[in-house]
Formats: sequence, structure tokens, C-alpha cells
Amino acid sequence: MQNPKSQIPNPKAFAFLRQFVRPRAPVERCELCSAELAPEHQHLIEPASRQLSCCCDACAILFSGRADGRYRRVPRRIEFLADLRMTDAQWDSLLIPIGMAFFCESSPLGKVVALYPSPAGATESLLDLEAWAELVRDNPVLAELEPDVEALLVNRVGHAREYYRVPIDKCYELVGLIRTNWRGLSGGSEVWEAIDHYFANLKERACA
Repeated sequence: MQNPKSQIPNPKAFAFLRQFVRPRAPVERCELCSAELAPEHQHLIEPASRQLSCCCDACAILFSGRADGRYRRVPRRIEFLADLRMTDAQWDSLLIPIGMAFFCESSPLGKVVALYPSPAGATESLLDLEAWAELVRDNPVLAELEPDVEALLVNRVGHAREYYRVPIDKCYELVGLIRTNWRGLSGGSEVWEAIDHYFANLKERACA
């Protein structure tokens, strides 16, 4: 007859095996219907608060082309504006204290707002409206930006002179990247490497 004690699992064996078991990564879910989301998924924005919400394709479709509801669907288009004209004097007139910023028309405010990424998050800068109007006259494509959901993203760090038409969630992705990687007063090498990788990836996707 088999000894009953031999059927009891050895706790030490469980402890040994446990070290090889990887914890499951947390699953991101649609904030409207709780459906499981893929790593690359849709976003909605609430213009009044500029708050982004993750959502599934089905829920995103419900808000496509709607400008009168609480939420607006964020598009996926990324366009590298190789022909955009902006002089150093024009950039200086926009009153941005660093070499990166994004510009988006806010429908609740009825004007274009300028924001730049910082270790504290997205910081709004006072925008000279005449300077922006001059830039639009020189670059009519800027008049085509969809309010609340699209932005002009500018990278003029160092020798860079890059301009992108991007969905607004890509701007806040950059803000989050800088906020989480910034170290010390100058940011540290890690954050600048991350910024370079971000813009290299953005240009690659824009040209795809």
C-alpha cells in the first residue's frame, strides 16, 4: 500500500519551481467597455480637460468624426513636414523656452495653445497669436490641423530642425518619456538618448 505522505507535494519543490514562473504583465483595458487592448491601441481625448483615454477599435469608431460630444477620437496619421518654413526669428517670437514644443487648437478655449515637455509634465507657454498667424500664412498645412486631436510637433534641439503633424497622444507620449527619464538638472544622458530614439522612430513611421 502506498504511503499517503508520498502523495503530498514537497513545499521545497514548489519554491524551486516558483523562481522560473514569470508574473503576468498587467493587461490594459478599454476605459469605456473594459475590452482587453493590444499594446498599440486607439485613444480618445476629452477636449475640456485634455485628458486621454485608452479605448478599443469598436469604441473609437463611435466617436469618429464627432466634434460635439464629450470625447473626440484621436487619429493615427503621422506626417513629416519636410517643407515647413520656420526661421529662427519666428521660433523665438513663439516664446518657447526650450527646443521642443507642440501646438494644438483648443476648441474649448477657441485658440491655439503652445505646450512644451518638461520634467513636471506638459507646460503651457504664452503664445504670441500674431506670430502663430504669420507661421500659418507661410505654411497653409497648419490650418488643416484638426482641433483638439492633432498638433504641430517641433524639434529644434541642438541642430535639429524637424516638424511633424502628429496625433495629440504622440505629444503626450513624449511628455511622459521626458518626465520618467529625466535625472538631475540637465536630464542626464538617458533622457536625451530616449528623445533621439523617439524622434528617429517618429520619422520612420511618418515615412512608412
